[in-house]
Amino acid sequence: MATIFNLKTLSGCIAGTGIASYFMGLPSRQPNPTAPSPSGNDSKLPGSPNNNGLINVSYELNPSEYFKIGGFPGPLFDISQHNEFITCYDRERKIPKWVVEHITRSQLQLKMGDRKNSNFKEDQSVPLKYRSFLKDYFRSGYDRGHMAPAANNKHGQNNMDDTFLLTNMAPQVGDGFNRDYWAHLENFCRDLALKDFESIRIVTGPLFLPKLNKETGKFEVKYEVIGNPPNIAVPTHFYKIILAEKPTSFRAGSVDDVYVAAFVLPNDKISNAVPLTDFQTPVDAIERSSGLSLLSNTNNTKKIKDLCSSVQCKMVIREFNKNVKSLPGK
Repeated sequence: MATIFNLKTLSGCIAGTGIASYFMGLPSRQPNPTAPSPSGNDSKLPGSPNNNGLINVSYELNPSEYFKIGGFPGPLFDISQHNEFITCYDRERKIPKWVVEHITRSQLQLKMGDRKNSNFKEDQSVPLKYRSFLKDYFRSGYDRGHMAPAANNKHGQNNMDDTFLLTNMAPQVGDGFNRDYWAHLENFCRDLALKDFESIRIVTGPLFLPKLNKETGKFEVKYEVIGNPPNIAVPTHFYKIILAEKPTSFRAGSVDDVYVAAFVLPNDKISNAVPLTDFQTPVDAIERSSGLSLLSNTNNTKKIKDLCSSVQCKMVIREFNKNVKSLPGK
């Protein structure tokens, strides 16, 4: 007779390690020292050594049968298409894996949405057990940092509302980063569209980069996890890749030249005096660190040029109203 393992049975099997109590809130249980040892008949099971030390395999190996019962394990991501941006949500870390945007000069000139009318909200399209919740950010000390900025979506209130979904958020340091340097970088992208290129495509996402442990001499990846239970990863860094298109090529419907710049910023306070070019990073370095293919579809008809060699990659420091930025626990 087949044995069916339910959740209660499974939790009892692993509770002794403390894992179940961590994930499920169950009391930790220690192994029973008086529990009977496995029967000697176990040695006769298929795949066990016989008396001659040989392995008996009396069935056909077919691991793919698991998929018929348990389904495909993954990795699975939730892709959401919005008007101005697309999000790829990472179910494990409960933040976006990447967000792709398209902003244009004509779109940015429309002022029909106001962030004061928008509220942070959970994304109901994500299955409940993989979803990030508003309560996870409460008193965490981190801002709910937009990957696709609200200010890029003033062309409609519904468009702006979409940017407040938690699938577009990742924990960011507030003062000195999300409400300062990061906001200036977002404004730099808008200025490019308004002044120089007209059409800008942007990829934004988190990174978890190694740091040298001076005591051991080894590189380690360490990051904080927030929420209750702890489940939302706090990135060590964020990247932003900018692809700019000339207005003439954009209007003609074909792009001959694409101007590219990529930046990696630590998720920490950054002085406004630090030049943006200090954070310029090759795209392939971001690809290696993220495991993503971010600039592989270009061909000979599109020439990749360095954006910062064509325009001055220098941010204009503006005083933003920090009261309307994403405050922790709000």
